[in-house]
Order: sequence, then C-alpha cells, then structure tokens
Amino acid sequence: MRRRFQTRLQHPAQIVATGFGTAILVGTALLTLPIATATGESSGWLTALFTATSAVCVTGLVVVDTGSHWSVFGEVVIAGLFQVGGLGIMTMATLFTALLAGRLGLRTRIAVATETKSVSVTDMRRLVRNVVAFSLASEAVIALALTARFMIGYGEPLGRALYLGGFHAVSAFNNAGFALWPDNLMRFVADPWICLPIAIAVIVGGLGFPVVFELAKTWRHPSRWSVLTRITVVVTLVLLAIGTLFFLAAEWHNPRTMGALDDADKPLAAFFAAVMPRSGGFNTLDIAHMNPSSWLFTDLLMFIGGGSASTAGGIKVTTFGLLAFIIWAELRGEPRVNVGHRRLPESTQRQAMTITLMGVVLVAVSTYGLLLLTPYSLDRVLFEVISAFATNGLSTGITAHTSVAGHVLLSLLMFVGRIGPLTLGSALALKERTRRYELPEERVIVG
Repeated sequence: MRRRFQTRLQHPAQIVATGFGTAILVGTALLTLPIATATGESSGWLTALFTATSAVCVTGLVVVDTGSHWSVFGEVVIAGLFQVGGLGIMTMATLFTALLAGRLGLRTRIAVATETKSVSVTDMRRLVRNVVAFSLASEAVIALALTARFMIGYGEPLGRALYLGGFHAVSAFNNAGFALWPDNLMRFVADPWICLPIAIAVIVGGLGFPVVFELAKTWRHPSRWSVLTRITVVVTLVLLAIGTLFFLAAEWHNPRTMGALDDADKPLAAFFAAVMPRSGGFNTLDIAHMNPSSWLFTDLLMFIGGGSASTAGGIKVTTFGLLAFIIWAELRGEPRVNVGHRRLPESTQRQAMTITLMGVVLVAVSTYGLLLLTPYSLDRVLFEVISAFATNGLSTGITAHTSVAGHVLLSLLMFVGRIGPLTLGSALALKERTRRYELPEERVIVG
C-alpha cells in the first residue's frame, strides 16, 4: 500500500498539489479553533476552509472581515498561510531539507523546479535560499516604510505600527490582498506613503524570482536579458501604463470612485487600480461602484495576471506576450516563432496556448455554475470568478453573500488557479506516456 502511494506521487506536479492541499487543511484546522476568532467562538469549517484556501492560494477573497472577525492569533495564522503560499510549499520544504540534511535528492530538486519554474534542477538549494532571502528582505523594507508612516502619519504606537506594517508588507509582496480594515485600503486612497510601497511590493513580487534575479545582475544591459525577462518587463510596463490611463478616463467623473477626489490625487488612485489586477487584490477605490467598463477591463488584467514563477496568478504576462508573438508570426506566414534573436520552441508555444485555453474554459464553466447558484448579474459573477481563478482577491462585494455551494466552488477555483491548470492536469495524470512512432500528416481546414 505504501509503495503504491509513493508511486502515485512521483510526478513533481502531484507533490506540489499535495503540498498546497495539505497547507490548506492545516490552516483550516487552525482557523476553526475558538482562539482564532475575536469572539472566542469557532467560525465553522466553511469559513475557515474558504479563508485558509484564499490565504494559501494568495488570493484575498474573504467571507468575513479579516480585521474584526479574527483574533491576533487568527490573523497571524492567515499571514503565515499566505507567506507559505507565496513562497511555495516545495520551496519551503526544500529550504528546511537543505538546512537539516545538508543535501537534496533529485526528486526534491525536480519538485522545486516545478514550483519555481526553474529551467535547471542543479544547485536548487542555493536557488531556494536566494528566493527566501530576497522575499524576507523585500518584506522587511516595505514593512519598515509602512511602519514609519503609521507612526508618523496616523499616530499608531510602535507595537501596533509594526504589526500593521509587517502584516500588509507580507500580504503585498505575496500578492495576497488581505487587509485589516473593513474598506481594505480605501481610507488611504490619497496617501502615497501607503499606496506606493504596497504597489511596489505587488509589482516586485509579481515579476517572478527568475526575472528579479536576472535584473539584479544585468539591469544596465537590456541586450543581455533573456526572452523571459524581456517579455515580462515590457508587457508589465505596457499593461501598467495602459491600465493607469484607462482608469483615469473611465473613473475620472464617477462620483462614487474618483469623482470625489482632488484632481492631484486621481493619478495615484488610477495607478494603484492598474497595479492591483496583477494579483495584488488591494483596493483604494470602491470596486462595487466602478463603471461596468472598468469591471470588464479589470477582468482582462486579472486574467493576464503577473510574471511566471511569481506570487501572482492569472495565465501570466509571459503567456500573454508569447501568444502575441505566435499570432504575429501566423499572420505573417512565418514557419517559426521568433522573439528577438531567439526561436520559440514548439513545446513552449503549445504550453502557452494550452494554459490560456484551459483558463478560458475553466472561467466559462465556473461562471455558468456560479450564475446558477447566485442571483447576481453576469458582470459581477464573471468578475468574482476571474478574481478567484487569477488568485487576485478584488471583489464587487458578493463573495460573502453567495451560497455554501458558491463558496465551495470559489475555493476550488482558487486552488486550481494557484496550482495552475497545466500543473494540476499533470498532477492528475498517473503516468506520462511517450509516443514511439509518428502518424502520417494531414492538413485540416481551420477557420
């Protein structure tokens, strides 16, 4: 029996999925304890499960107010869950193995390569140490900036300021979107000393560790950047610029969002709104009162998400960029897809198209299911579904009011979105098959 179980978990993707599932179960168990709530009464398994799933999957969707419902113990548990979820279960497991055993097995190195999207499985111990060190250092810098602002600008005592700064720094860098105020960050909409550090943390955390490490070494020489770094940086900057301009135009006169702000504060609010669909999940504008056009545009940004091997969700900006090159090559009739001075392998093209198509199908099916379970309109339900799939956390305000079945559906969607459609599909396959022959080719009419 034990040997059969080990055989079924030999595929790295299976190990990653099992690790995330285990973390969710542990978090659920901790959050069901009476000590985890402010009232001292158990929250019940569904609330605990949804919150634990949202935290581990670094989503940020909630069915209860984080700051008032949970105790300090519960908030610390939630912060720990999205810290673990952001770094990756396999990354944490490999770090502990490296520190305790001093050496890593091949299976463990392959598992971490699957989680971090690393091209090579060599020297995985150093990779994991760099990832963890960079993450903790980034969170510490953002936490200090926020702590100083809470003390100087809002008169918070040192202990409370440190707690607020640390919680939101970890939440921002891991693109978790959990906040300790009922209105998320709407009270800070005009405060650049709060909004900008959180936005920077979301952007850096959403770039992806391979891109960040490469930029740290070659930021002065863009010509040396890899295809991954070029696509990630360019697409990210383009989406941020377009997003900022769009929200400025769409919400400038909306009295329930930007209309009430001073003109000088509107660019900051628009920039923050453009950053958060990367998978940040925070909001300084009332999402529920945005124009429908802003909802649709946010849907698109959330679905694209952030960088590969990052704490962000979505199909990833790399996938989106690769699809653009694939389409451009097809329109020009070129037999090969080239990115800069590099040729894109056919396997990478298939992977990009598979991830995108699986994401579209999953969102469509889940939207239809949630429509059957809730009385809300299509635009609100679609927004919620994409937010869950992209592990984003932005909401039009209907999450807490959906049915039990709706909460279960969104929980499953967050789990699948965090693991990744392709990774989860691989995890469900009991074994890989290698075709030892080729079939005759036949042209098929397309379109």
